[in-house]
Amino acid sequence: MRKRPHPYLGGTGNQPPFPGAQRCACPRSNRSMSEHRRKLPQPQEGGRAAARRGQSAPSGRRAAPRAATGSPSDSYGAGDEERPYGGRAEARRASQRSEPGRRRAADGAGRGSGGGGGRRGGPGGPGGPNGPGRGRGRSVPERKRFIDYPRAGKYGAARWLPSWRLVTGLCIAFFGSMVAVAGVAYALVGVPKVALTAKAQNNVYYWKDGSQMVATGGETNRQIVNISQIPKAMRYAVISQENKTFETDSGVDPKGIARAFFNMARGGETQGGSTITQQYVKNAMLDDQSQTISRKFKEIFVAIKVGAKVPKDEIMAGYLNSAYYGRGAYGIQAGARAYFDEDAKNLNPGQCAFLAAMLKGATYYDPAGATSLDPAATSEANSRRAKLQMQDTLDKEVEYGHLDEATRNKYTELPKVENPRSNARLSGQVGYLVDLAKAYLVNNSEISADDLQRGGYSIYTTFDKKKVTELEDAVKAVRKKNIKPKQRPDTDTYVQFGGASVDPTTGAIKAIYGGEDATKHFTNNADQTGAQVGSTFKPFVLAAAMSWGKKDPDLDDSQSQDERTVVSPKSLYSGKNKLKIEDYKGNVWTDNKGKEWLQTNDGGESYNAPSYKIDLREAMRVSANSAFVQLGMDVGLDKVRDAALSAGILKTSLASANYPSFSIGTSDPSAIRMAGAYATFAASGKQRDPYSVEKVTSKDGPVFQHSDIAKVDDAFTAKVADNVTDVLKTVVDQGTGTAAQLTGREVAGKTGTTDGNKSAWFVGYTPQLSTSITMYRMDDNESSKKRQFLEMYGTGGQDKIHGASFPAEIWHDYMEQALKDTAPKDFPTPQPIGVVVDDNPTPTVIPSPTKSVEESPTPTPTPSKTTTSPTPTPTDSCFGFGCTDTGGTDTGGNTSGTDGGVTATPTESTGNGNTRGNGNGGIFGGPNG
Repeated sequence: MRKRPHPYLGGTGNQPPFPGAQRCACPRSNRSMSEHRRKLPQPQEGGRAAARRGQSAPSGRRAAPRAATGSPSDSYGAGDEERPYGGRAEARRASQRSEPGRRRAADGAGRGSGGGGGRRGGPGGPGGPNGPGRGRGRSVPERKRFIDYPRAGKYGAARWLPSWRLVTGLCIAFFGSMVAVAGVAYALVGVPKVALTAKAQNNVYYWKDGSQMVATGGETNRQIVNISQIPKAMRYAVISQENKTFETDSGVDPKGIARAFFNMARGGETQGGSTITQQYVKNAMLDDQSQTISRKFKEIFVAIKVGAKVPKDEIMAGYLNSAYYGRGAYGIQAGARAYFDEDAKNLNPGQCAFLAAMLKGATYYDPAGATSLDPAATSEANSRRAKLQMQDTLDKEVEYGHLDEATRNKYTELPKVENPRSNARLSGQVGYLVDLAKAYLVNNSEISADDLQRGGYSIYTTFDKKKVTELEDAVKAVRKKNIKPKQRPDTDTYVQFGGASVDPTTGAIKAIYGGEDATKHFTNNADQTGAQVGSTFKPFVLAAAMSWGKKDPDLDDSQSQDERTVVSPKSLYSGKNKLKIEDYKGNVWTDNKGKEWLQTNDGGESYNAPSYKIDLREAMRVSANSAFVQLGMDVGLDKVRDAALSAGILKTSLASANYPSFSIGTSDPSAIRMAGAYATFAASGKQRDPYSVEKVTSKDGPVFQHSDIAKVDDAFTAKVADNVTDVLKTVVDQGTGTAAQLTGREVAGKTGTTDGNKSAWFVGYTPQLSTSITMYRMDDNESSKKRQFLEMYGTGGQDKIHGASFPAEIWHDYMEQALKDTAPKDFPTPQPIGVVVDDNPTPTVIPSPTKSVEESPTPTPTPSKTTTSPTPTPTDSCFGFGCTDTGGTDTGGNTSGTDGGVTATPTESTGNGNTRGNGNGGIFGGPNG
């Protein structure tokens, strides 16, 4: 009987179906039974049953050997060798040996052609590598990982515990990458420019004697100084206390940095660990005070670069100029001034050690205390802390060899410290003085307003601290005694005073009074008011008459000076009230409406009736308007204007020279300009513009010197100027200005009051000092667009305010004190000048309230008594077109008056109260301060 192939083994009889397969060891009977049960032969691919069996055993578990169960069994073969198993234990051991391959087969590694031998384990059988079914995978070694984590072959905690190789490798990689990053960062980082905030400074203003007036005007209270201006004691005090290795280190302290990072990480104290270089970088370059790790990293890299590239002296100067010392003071110079009122270069070792302590935090070291910031920062506690810190600094300086023991022992106590400056540094007169100095610099130097805003200048002014105080005291005394706004609110409110004092020999402004307080009243009354000057303008008319002379009526208007007649102070003019004013040809002057100009005197007075002849000296003494208005017409108002300009009055403050009243003060120069113009007479005709700044320096040296631009003009000949002075001496000696007489001194001056009694002046001088005082009333609401001058009838309890009253009184009180330590000096003796001109027209019979005044044959006339109306009557006048005619054909359409005659209580009045500003200054307002 032919043997059929075994349905399971694929062979015939006892022959193995394929190499390596085991021969069936089961009994023949059993084999026969199985043969009877088996199905028809299946294709070599294994058939559906084989495929089904391959799919149903995903776990890859091997069947027990048939020998162990008594059933025929296939062996699990590998290669060509037979590997019979003796029992279950042996099969289990064999299974365990091949576990990796089984797991891989379970995971599907043996699917398709890639599977290893399954149950029908031949390579050509079903499920084999060449068969179509799913077989079990062959055992493949596991690939080795680059980082063995979690660790293979380890179980439990050991699986997650890194090996020493892994830890070492990671550390090396981390530090290596950090070094690489640091190298790249160092290569890329540059030295930043110093921040603008670290450059922001104040300007320091000094009095004439060199003492500090105020530090202000810039964005920050700082004045940068060079390393040469910082004493070595200050440098070594900071080095000893802050960074003892500063001179040798690379700009960073690794130990300090580590300590700082540790403190920041645990949320503790964030300060510390910074070298002087790092603090300089933080303050001046990064402009970042935040305590963050990112900022710290940036600071470190920049500091390393700065330490390598920037000289140590530059770093030290930058640090000391940018550090904060308390009291609003940034930088060593501001700190030295804030605590000791000294320049930094003059500090001693004890003061330097004290300032080094302030760098720790002035809130807790300033001896003045800072309880407003912290109740614990009392004066006593701060003084104790400051002393301990100062002494510790000095001890360290000795220890490190920067200070000898003998010098150190001189500074065992806290140095004397100035009181903190007031917050209102610009209060009182200081604000006006600062504004004046700023205006002068902007208009007369290369320093711009923006430059001043950035600060950093030391500005040495001409202001005499003593004289400024004396002028302010004189004004306050008169105000307190006479001006009672609560008692007389209708007449004593809004009263303002202004004043200025100028040195005739230099033009230097010695003192001003700008108002009650620069922080409350913002307009500088010494520099701009718009108040008309009245009869104080008359000296310019006299100077024009003696300089250019009276026009020849027979020639046209273009005549030269040689064709004119120089006028002597003895020349005669009419002192008649309501005088018809004529042009130089003798024609009655009329306005554009054909109305005649009738010039009035104060109080309607006429002088020396019936002839009304009065010489110019006498006319000046009694301030007769009619004489000077006609004199101005004879000389030419253009020449009067030129005389005022030559004396130093600014063109912008001059009124129109088209009207006769120009000669009697319708212009509105500032008090400074009036003092400067009269100083021209005091200096025998040498004109010097008033100025307020001697020099300016910065950390780089001189920036401006007034002497470089100073000039002297010959405004008038000495003969002209000295004759004007001689005439003005008569006003003070015997005229309207007697209240200004000084003990043992010659004084020349002139009073002035304007029409409507809206302003009053006294301007006078000695050979050493020229001073002007003005008084007026104006609504103090400076933001109002309708500001206007107010009448002063009844102000101070007087019927009328005039230059001879409060202004002359203030002038006298101030000048007595200002010149107390100055030896008296006489004016030059005037030389005769000009010819006596008789310009008095044929008199008409008009009742006069005054007695005649005889002409004096001497230069100084003796006045006759005059009478005035008991109650002053203001004169309404008009100086321009469109005026209202208040009189008939006998009086004409225009009347005008300024000063009156000599009376027991002199009274004066003038023009129309022009309220326009003169543009003479204010902050950056006009040239020459």
